[in-house]
Amino acid sequence: MSTAARVETQLPGDRISKRNFDKLARFIYDYSGIKMPPTKLTMLEGRLRRRLRATDHSTFDDYCDFLFNHDGLAQEAVYLIDVVTTNKTDFFREAKHFDYLQSVALPAIVNSGVRTIRAWSSACSTGAEPYTMAMVLAEFTEGRNDVSYSVLATDLSTDVLQTARRGIYPEDLIAPVPRDLQRKYVLTAKQPDRREVRITPKLRSKIGFARMNLMDEKYPIGDPMNLIFCRNVLIYFDKQTQAGVLSRLCSCLAKGGYMFIGHSESITGFDLPLQQVSNTVYQRI
Repeated sequence: MSTAARVETQLPGDRISKRNFDKLARFIYDYSGIKMPPTKLTMLEGRLRRRLRATDHSTFDDYCDFLFNHDGLAQEAVYLIDVVTTNKTDFFREAKHFDYLQSVALPAIVNSGVRTIRAWSSACSTGAEPYTMAMVLAEFTEGRNDVSYSVLATDLSTDVLQTARRGIYPEDLIAPVPRDLQRKYVLTAKQPDRREVRITPKLRSKIGFARMNLMDEKYPIGDPMNLIFCRNVLIYFDKQTQAGVLSRLCSCLAKGGYMFIGHSESITGFDLPLQQVSNTVYQRI
């Protein structure tokens, strides 16, 4: 018996068959660019169980039949992608990026004549990254009547965007935020036992949240951005998908603007109009 046949016979009923796993993996890749190797089978089963309950299907076979044979993808695609995306985020994650942003990138942007700094968190998850960006921008522009800023925060997952819009977090999540910034931009709950905090309305008002798929052919972001953060998402894509995403991001970046990627990511080997100016920080040329 072949390996494929053995796997197939081991996954009846409440397991995902190899045939259905291959279909799901292909759809997830085509839709989101996220690779789903066979090693992710157990993870996928665990995350999809709530979709089985939500759609009133008792087995994965029934659920996949609904998706692929009865046009279920038309209504289920967004929810399916929501449960398979990974959303790890922290305030001031990879802190050296924000040090560079404050000390080098923002002064250079303003010195070039820019008076409205446009920043984009292109995989914003539950909001820690764009709120961190907004804190740094607010500090930089404080007391300056000639410079303003806005932040666009986008993600593929509707679930994380709902959390990001609310701006409510467990209080331990904001531990990396410096105390002086916490006092200015974070509100504590009136009931201490709730152990929650909320980003101030003034800072929340500077951020626009929207759903966006980086696999789309165009990114409707309006005028070019001066800052683009696309961190810790490229690692989920293969090289071909990375090349397409990075090319489209560069087309959205103003000349002289800065792109930040994750410390475990690289753009080596791609033909892009970028020059490296710091560790995983690049400038549009």
